[in-house]
Amino acid sequence: MKKMLSVFILFLALITPFQSTTVSSNIITQDSEELKLQDMLVLMLTPYIEKDLTEYYYPEISKDFSPHVTPWKIELIETRRNHFRGFQMQITFVIEPTDGGQYIPVGKDRMTYEISSGPEVKLINHTHLKTYKYPPE
Repeated sequence: MKKMLSVFILFLALITPFQSTTVSSNIITQDSEELKLQDMLVLMLTPYIEKDLTEYYYPEISKDFSPHVTPWKIELIETRRNHFRGFQMQITFVIEPTDGGQYIPVGKDRMTYEISSGPEVKLINHTHLKTYKYPPE
């Protein structure tokens, strides 16, 4: 019985550090070159995203305001390029636009952009995932 208990405690001691490492690795606590590049990409594409969302939301979803995009509400989902070191790239985001004043989310969208030399930025896919109910004033 003591041997089984010792094996069980040893097993838990070996497993616990791996579990805590896995959980904490999902939370980014330090800046990195990759994170900086992602944030720069989001900042540079925000005007295009906001323009395309305004065209989609107004006036069908919202007549009172144009959706506003904040960089921290843009999640980079995927990046692809046409071939190794190719300069035609596709970038997919999930975005939660807000009302711009109170920063209340008004919806959720998945958008894919194609970026190529020139530079050219073109929306190639937009999927409206959800419309949130906007609270009355």
